[in-house]
Amino acid sequence: MQSLVAFLKGLGAARLAAMVAVTAALIGFFAFVIMRVTTPQLTTLFTDLSVEDSSSIVKELERQAIPFELRNDGAVIMVPKDKVTRLRMKLAEGGMPKGGGVGYEIFDKSDALGTTSFVQNINHLRALEGELARTIRAIDRIQAARVHLVLPERPLFSRETPEPSASIVVRVRGTLEPQQIRAIRHVVASAVNGLKPQRVSIVDEAGQLLADGATSDADNAVGDERRAAFEKRMRKHVEDIVSSVVGQGRARVQLSADFDYNKITQTSDKFDPEGRVLRSTQTREESSLTADNSGQVTVNNELPGNNQNQDNPARARDQSKKSEETNNYEISRTTKTEVTEAGRVNRISVAVLVDGSYAKNEKGEMVYQDRSKEQLDRIAALVRSAIGFDQKRGDQVEVVNLRFAEAPSVTPLNEPTGLLGMLQFTKDDVMYVIELGVMMLLGLVVLFMVIRPLVKRILASEVVTNRAEPALPALADASAQAGSEGGGQALLPGNSGAAHMIDVAQIQGQVHAQAVNRVGELAERNPNETVSIVRQWLTEPAET
Repeated sequence: MQSLVAFLKGLGAARLAAMVAVTAALIGFFAFVIMRVTTPQLTTLFTDLSVEDSSSIVKELERQAIPFELRNDGAVIMVPKDKVTRLRMKLAEGGMPKGGGVGYEIFDKSDALGTTSFVQNINHLRALEGELARTIRAIDRIQAARVHLVLPERPLFSRETPEPSASIVVRVRGTLEPQQIRAIRHVVASAVNGLKPQRVSIVDEAGQLLADGATSDADNAVGDERRAAFEKRMRKHVEDIVSSVVGQGRARVQLSADFDYNKITQTSDKFDPEGRVLRSTQTREESSLTADNSGQVTVNNELPGNNQNQDNPARARDQSKKSEETNNYEISRTTKTEVTEAGRVNRISVAVLVDGSYAKNEKGEMVYQDRSKEQLDRIAALVRSAIGFDQKRGDQVEVVNLRFAEAPSVTPLNEPTGLLGMLQFTKDDVMYVIELGVMMLLGLVVLFMVIRPLVKRILASEVVTNRAEPALPALADASAQAGSEGGGQALLPGNSGAAHMIDVAQIQGQVHAQAVNRVGELAERNPNETVSIVRQWLTEPAET
């Protein structure tokens, strides 16, 4: 302990403070590195959480003593990567997250025996609204949703039942597409008995009305969606066939289709006079016979038995016969009813812009070349075939060759092969390895560039101090002794014995300039004494 205390006192206050500062900085740096390396890598457990769900999840994580981190004001919870799967299953077992609303789990812990029908209906409505909100949040781009249902009861002695309605408020990321809005309306309408999609209104967080329930708006949305889908499909066909000729990314296609959304019903009757068919025939015959009674009308002629001679044909005076035939014919008739549905294509217009070709000249430079007219005509023919060109319909196809603003640059995709391909490192893994490497590199730099020179300088200073202090009194005593003897011999020029005595090579060039200067000054002021001291050192036997 005395040696240690003496060593510390010999260092001095400045050196001791420097060593303490270096030691503290070193301990802090390596503590930071160790803590950073040993800290588990965090990943996302849940995102877009409500305050209620975040509170319940944090309470469960604290109960299980699992480290976590909150971000975005509690909307995102980060947990260790190796525990995220188990935590999700464990939380799902407990019904978390609930999505900021109550669902059918409201009936799990309710006392149905003492609950009135009114409360049961209210709970059913709350559960239905909560389940619909959860379903809507599962759609892409929707962060939160709230559903309000109106399910009116049929009044007594009423013939008509009021129709139910619904209103939905959503918070979205970006903008919802028309088909997504229609999907939300149909999902809600299908889940509620008697609800029609036209009775569902949707509003976003900015107060913008996305769907007001008007039938005309729904029809227009369907028509626009159908036209957009048709244009997209035809544009893709044209781009594929043109890109296969001119190269990928060297063609631009714009396609516009004119649709007719009018529904037409047409009925026509056609009569064929040559196609006659006998439908019915009617025949009628009449005959009459008149006898000669001389025109006398007597009682004798009217008595029975007196008409026996009237049947004599010889006495007949007049006999007539009449035949009549009626034929009814049916003329051939054709009735045709045509129904033309909405969404007919009236006209298609296509504009195709293709880039030229590039070739190297004698100097190795890329030179632009226009495409020939024959090649453009062939591309136009392919486009016409792809869209089903109809000249009577008024379709138009234009293929133009112009130089693009930027020349195409093809960058080959280097897929990971070898060890990297087999290990399948993710981006997080690569960043973690890079972070560890940077920390290790910083540690080595601090160790070799800061700590090692400081420690070496302190130790070297102590050695020089310990060696220089005994040599100076000995040199002074030798100088005094040589002065009393009256030596007066001069120091040999070019002699480097004094430099070897202080052993500059042994202390590795770290001798302080002040000690070296003091020895040199003493040797210059007392040359005779210096020579005597050197001779005395040479004649002394070596110590064992």
